[in-house]
Amino acid sequence: MYDLGGKTALVTGAGRGIGAAIALRLAREGADVVVVDIDGVLAEAVAEQVRHHGASSLGLQVDVASADQVDQMVKAAMQHFGKIDILVNNAGINLVKPMLQMTEREWDRLFEVNLKSYWLCARAIAPQMISRGTGGKIINASSKAGKTPSRYAPIGAYSTTKHGVIGFTRSLALELAPSRINVNCFCPGLVDTDMWDQMDRAVTALTGDAAGSLRARAIADIPLGRMDSPAGVAKLVAFLASSESDYMTGQSVNLSGGLEMH
Repeated sequence: MYDLGGKTALVTGAGRGIGAAIALRLAREGADVVVVDIDGVLAEAVAEQVRHHGASSLGLQVDVASADQVDQMVKAAMQHFGKIDILVNNAGINLVKPMLQMTEREWDRLFEVNLKSYWLCARAIAPQMISRGTGGKIINASSKAGKTPSRYAPIGAYSTTKHGVIGFTRSLALELAPSRINVNCFCPGLVDTDMWDQMDRAVTALTGDAAGSLRARAIADIPLGRMDSPAGVAKLVAFLASSESDYMTGQSVNLSGGLEMH
């Protein structure tokens, strides 16, 4: 267990899946949590679960691709908690479609949510970390696909955004190191979430294969022989949020059951 008592974390895309698991794990470690999602009902539901763990929580409906909404989000969080020690940029969307068949708007929306929003949140939150002079943690969600593009589905645009997250993480880590702000990212492989189920359905609709066949092929390639769970990913994020990772910055950590090894 990691001691995050007295810390405040803000987690984007936290209404379900990996983001919800991260919010709950950070709460169990003692942090108060701002739960952010584009779906306000889901955000508040997870915030209520956080409170059941004895932590304070604020649920906010935010489109993190909007600079104005991000600024309002940070204002509300600061008014409620007075500080943000940990930022987890987790919001993300996917689209199963060959890149040459995508519309400009589809391409732009993927980059807005998966990459631009991470910059917007960091830009809005890091200055108060710097001004307090006590450091902080910024943790970004990349993907196994951010290192090696998927062989299982036409998600090249998603993969491109996740490659961008790794570059953003490294660059921001260098900028913020003098202020003792650690910036790292986590790179999950196959995780049992709604996003994976949606991708499986989309691919099988394109190929005509039986439902679940994509999942089966992908799992067969994992050396450890199974998908991860959102709670499993949250374990790594809790470590990155804690003082145990204070000498670690600019890293992109694989969590793929051996599917990605470097």
